[in-house]
Amino acid sequence: MKDKKRHERTRAQESTNAIERMYITMRHLFNRGFYKPMGISGETLRQSLLLLRPEIYGSIGDEKAELNGLLYVIERLPQGIEECTFINLTSDEGYSNSHFVPIIPEKRRRNCYRIDSEQMNIEITRGRSEIYDILTHLTFLFIESHKISNRVLIDEIGSTTRDWVKLESAALSRKKLTQQEREIAITHMANILGRTFNELQEIYDDFATDSQPERLLHIIYWLGKLAIEEQINNNKRTITFSPVLRERLGHHIHGEVWADDIKEVLFKNDLLDRPIHIISANMHSVMNSLFAPKALKPLLAKKAIFEIYEALSIGSNSDLRNKVTKEALQNGMIFIADKSGTNIDVQIFDTAKIDFSNVDIQANEAVIKSEKPVILVMDYAFGEQAYETIDELLKPYKAKGKKVHLNVESVSIMGKAGILEGGKGDIMIPTAHIFEGTADNYPFKNELSKTDLEGQGVDVYEGAMITVLGTSLQNKDILKFFFNSTWSVIGLEMEGAHYQKAIQSASKVRGSISPNVKVRYAYYASDNPLETGSTLASGGLGTSGVKPTYLITRKILEQLFN
Repeated sequence: MKDKKRHERTRAQESTNAIERMYITMRHLFNRGFYKPMGISGETLRQSLLLLRPEIYGSIGDEKAELNGLLYVIERLPQGIEECTFINLTSDEGYSNSHFVPIIPEKRRRNCYRIDSEQMNIEITRGRSEIYDILTHLTFLFIESHKISNRVLIDEIGSTTRDWVKLESAALSRKKLTQQEREIAITHMANILGRTFNELQEIYDDFATDSQPERLLHIIYWLGKLAIEEQINNNKRTITFSPVLRERLGHHIHGEVWADDIKEVLFKNDLLDRPIHIISANMHSVMNSLFAPKALKPLLAKKAIFEIYEALSIGSNSDLRNKVTKEALQNGMIFIADKSGTNIDVQIFDTAKIDFSNVDIQANEAVIKSEKPVILVMDYAFGEQAYETIDELLKPYKAKGKKVHLNVESVSIMGKAGILEGGKGDIMIPTAHIFEGTADNYPFKNELSKTDLEGQGVDVYEGAMITVLGTSLQNKDILKFFFNSTWSVIGLEMEGAHYQKAIQSASKVRGSISPNVKVRYAYYASDNPLETGSTLASGGLGTSGVKPTYLITRKILEQLFN
């Protein structure tokens, strides 16, 4: 009798299972209302993250500290969170009307409030994806903190190594450190973290802020201090979820207010009955594409248009950006600053007020004059928030007691994504969105194709894309499976399936908009998570993201205008 074939689980299967466990655990802890990340209640999250070893968190499973992953996480969490024993996730509960000053992380738009020396409140207004994002980052942070305490604790009564005593002295020093004092502190910190002096020197300034030049020193000290207190005094850090957040989550409260504000502006400006083209993008590329040629005409005589786009993207060139914004506001652009808590600003462009003789994008002016389309640009949504916002935006508007259906002719989505085949700055054109961890997949007819964007000096890839539950949970094993199997996935992002789910339900099921609505999806690569050194934790795109951003923007506008 032949031996039965033995099925061994692959790393990809183990990783997929770990992600599913993490999501089930996070939802359970949310329903419970609180948990201790380094206690028994947080054990499943810790084990799953250590099994997964996501690319973004680098050497999380090793004894040595992970520096790039730490920088990535710190930029997305509020300054001072490393000092807090209590972290409370809340809804928008009125702290903006108090004496508390909002702390906004450098790379995530969310309001956070330092309540006292021990507690940080983080406002959740962008749905479950934001909670998953924060809990994953905090789990990483606390695992790293225990690596520090394990290296500095000598005995069970709390005696510590000489390196820790010296680090503590430097971190608590009130005076500005000299170069010599800083280098001595870095030497001790390198011993504690299991990293070289050179590695710490290279990344030290990336952590620094104007108010905290020695921030890395400060972060390592406080992470270690609180981990030591957990191990010696059992004084565990605690994450809580406010009752109001638990009650509100999933009810589209912020999305509904956001969508109603937009429709009210459209109604007041007599734009509600016009053909509407929705674009999910950033707050500069459409405006710059339409108005930079006129606003910066003298500059255009000396530079190519893409060089001007690059100049506009440099932080120090605020004067150039102000000129373009002023030109736009005087010629048909309405800016709606978000007040709903979604953190999604909106620009509305009335094409009837745009002088197309100054626009360097091919346009059928006869069609524009007769139809007078309206372009509605919304800033990027975050994960599941994409469903909430588009679902609410596509619903009819009640004006003077009547339901008014929006005449939405197209929805275009331009975003950043991880690429699995090419490199940073390349372009991906999806043909379907596959939702990770479910059997859901959304094939669609994309009005954009590979041929539309080829021949511009940027590599273009076409195929299915995966909408992941969180970019910080992906590892090479899962991504290689999606890339090499019959799924033939070309990239990963966090919003596509959510956008398409909302568009399909509004157009095919609920009848809120035309069943013939056109959709366009295109992404430019911010990272390649399969390449070591090219993950999101390795740093941003810089100006290399300018060309693909504007190639996609200009092609979307060209299709709208013709």
